[in-house]
Amino acid sequence: MVEVKTFHFTNERIQALLLQMGQQRSTGLLFKLIVDHLSAFNEIALARIWLVRRGDSCSSCLLAEECGSQDKCLHLVASAGHSQVDKTADWTRLDGAHRRFPMGARKVGHIAALGVPVIIESIQNDSKWIAHPDWARKEHLESFAGYPMRFQGEILGVLAVFTKNRMTQSALDVLGIIANHAASALANAMAFEKIQALTKQLEAENDYLREELSDVASAGGFVGRSASLHHVIDQIDLVAPSNANVLILGESGTGKELVAWEVHQKSSRRSKPLVRVNCASVPKELFSSEFFGHTRGAFTGALADRAGKFGAAHQGTLFLDEIGEIPMEQQAQLLRVLQEGEYERLGEEKIRKVDVRIIAATNRDLKKEMQAGRFREDLYFRLNVFPITIPPLRERREDIEPLADHFLKRCLRDMNRSVFSFTPAQIDELVRYDWPGNVRELQNVVERFAISSSSRSVRPGALGLLGDVRNCASFPPSADASSGVLTENDMMRLQKQNIENALRLCNGKIYGPDGAASLLGVRPTTLSTRIKAMKIGRK
Repeated sequence: MVEVKTFHFTNERIQALLLQMGQQRSTGLLFKLIVDHLSAFNEIALARIWLVRRGDSCSSCLLAEECGSQDKCLHLVASAGHSQVDKTADWTRLDGAHRRFPMGARKVGHIAALGVPVIIESIQNDSKWIAHPDWARKEHLESFAGYPMRFQGEILGVLAVFTKNRMTQSALDVLGIIANHAASALANAMAFEKIQALTKQLEAENDYLREELSDVASAGGFVGRSASLHHVIDQIDLVAPSNANVLILGESGTGKELVAWEVHQKSSRRSKPLVRVNCASVPKELFSSEFFGHTRGAFTGALADRAGKFGAAHQGTLFLDEIGEIPMEQQAQLLRVLQEGEYERLGEEKIRKVDVRIIAATNRDLKKEMQAGRFREDLYFRLNVFPITIPPLRERREDIEPLADHFLKRCLRDMNRSVFSFTPAQIDELVRYDWPGNVRELQNVVERFAISSSSRSVRPGALGLLGDVRNCASFPPSADASSGVLTENDMMRLQKQNIENALRLCNGKIYGPDGAASLLGVRPTTLSTRIKAMKIGRK
């Protein structure tokens, strides 16, 4: 009677494998660890792992005829072993005949489809599951065992081995333990890889935003030579190193966001995020969620946890643009965070501490808003620790020429055009204009001027566009408005005329630096809505 040698796992080596599996953070390294460790047992000839994934090579799959559905199949992701008869055979290859198994097909597909293990104790006596019994006989293989990799009720893949000695039930049980631990380690590694991918994506987006803001900051925010501009810069240098809250005051288009960016960049928080919130765009009913975050299921539509702006700005800076637009009832919520440095997410009772520097900006007169009962006095004094007032462009006319030259050079560089300059007459025209839209309006006019000037030297009258802009900005009053007060109909008529003029100057184009939205200083979507509401034809 021939003695049959049986296979048993060594407890110490299996314990070491399980410990190492739990430490893996890469799926690829996890798979290699498992098959390499198993194939290191002298009794194991070949160890392989297949994962359940979407069908990706149905046209070239050797088992396509056995596939009942092309939605999912088993992908070979790891293989290790050594041939006993062919020393040149590479059993680590993943592109062989068994690189794919349809769900339910052959022994591996059967294991994955039904979620049950398969053991063939004697390949010689029971070869119905063996696709190539001659190969198994030549390699002196005695047994096969395969076990489903299951995690939280879901089959993730199959772990299988061919052994030189007979596989026992106890060895199959150990293989099951390895498969279950492998499934858990796989789920953890996949989650870690996803977190890494999202982190890299977030870092890339942050880098992009930093570059974008740097571009904005270099686009003319602090270009100039006026004493008032240098006074603003001195104030930034003075307050930036501290943690004091800053209130930036000024008309629309003066560069309040650029000042906030410079304060942040010159502070000790510059390596942390600068989070911007346009308070006017936050609906009253979403204020708490937007600023403080929420937990999943906190309200209808809350499908996932959200950190909120304060959470995102932790240890950094929170820029509250148009702070004067926050409704009174929401101002109390904001005040509590500023006073106590803590808040609660919607749907969560946990108190969260937060370390955030506040920079607020507004074009409103907050003192008048307080007197009118529309802005809390205590919130105003919390925000107004260090005010910085940005004067309008018409009050620092010595900055207009260097700003215009800067914008023109930048536009021509971006358009890959030859450099040219403004004529003295054109500079004089720019300086004499009042610029109700401030630096933003100046930038728009210069960009349009650069686009319309196609030759190396500016053609005469090319800045005539500026005259159209001036006319749009200074509509004559109606006959019934000699007192200087316009009716609502007059205002609507003038706004419609202004949009029509802008569309005509831009040849009907809305989007882009040479579009009407850029000319008017509004968002393209806002302009499109107004065009539709006023039934304006694009000319």
